Amino acid sequence: MLIIKQITDLQKVLAKSEGNIGFVPTMGALHQGHMSLINKAKQDNKCVVCSIFVNPTQFNDKNDYAKYPITLDSDIEKLILIGTDILFLPSVAEMYPNGLEEQETYPIGYLDTILDGKFRPGHFNGVSQIVHKLLLATRPSHLYMGEKDFQQCLVVKQLIHQFNIPVQLVICPTLREHDGLAMSSRNMRLTTEERKQANEIYKGLVFIQDNKNQVEFENLKNTVWTLLENAKFIPEYIVLADADTLEILDSFNHTKKMVVLVAAKLGNIRLIDNMRM
Repeated sequence: MLIIKQITDLQKVLAKSEGNIGFVPTMGALHQGHMSLINKAKQDNKCVVCSIFVNPTQFNDKNDYAKYPITLDSDIEKLILIGTDILFLPSVAEMYPNGLEEQETYPIGYLDTILDGKFRPGHFNGVSQIVHKLLLATRPSHLYMGEKDFQQCLVVKQLIHQFNIPVQLVICPTLREHDGLAMSSRNMRLTTEERKQANEIYKGLVFIQDNKNQVEFENLKNTVWTLLENAKFIPEYIVLADADTLEILDSFNHTKKMVVLVAAKLGNIRLIDNMRM
């Protein structure tokens, strides 16, 4: 596996690459969810690039950025074992040569006003900025992302369309721990006690799924909200939405593709999850 830190070096190497390029952008602290994306990229492409870059512009909470888990040595080992071709490992100065203050504003629109767009001001502009930069650097044919970050996937899909970027977005299913907790790098920051409680979000989603044909969504939402509070969560939202547009739905509409999205804090850790209905 090649480890490359400069964009110019990366582009020189990729220019020699024959066939399709699959790209998996990450912020490190890699887990099996990331590995599933890389395996899918390997199936579809001759060359697979994984990036590790903890992007400062997408953190609206500086404390969250400072405490984001860094496990570079084990990340590199995992990437080598799985057969990644290139690890792109840029510095902040490489990705933001003019400094962090010179940020572009992206036309995110509706998706920036709801759910994580509402609760994390500026987050999706930072996501759009770094994904755009990384796509320009790698110029892949395929981009791989996980459905756990459902709203983020729609933001990136919109970005690709708006800027006419010639890449196919491949959204892969959420991988879960044995108890249902969605795999996430932030799970590493949970205490032992918090980890025992963390799967209550998944249990809540399953409860809504199991009862969606018998009970109104509002009643199910209120029940799950109380369950999360009893498990020491501070819920931010439990929302039913159109899975294609994230239009908020008041009630189940089985003529549409639907998804329930949840965000809640457990201690200092903010967890998100979703389930298609």
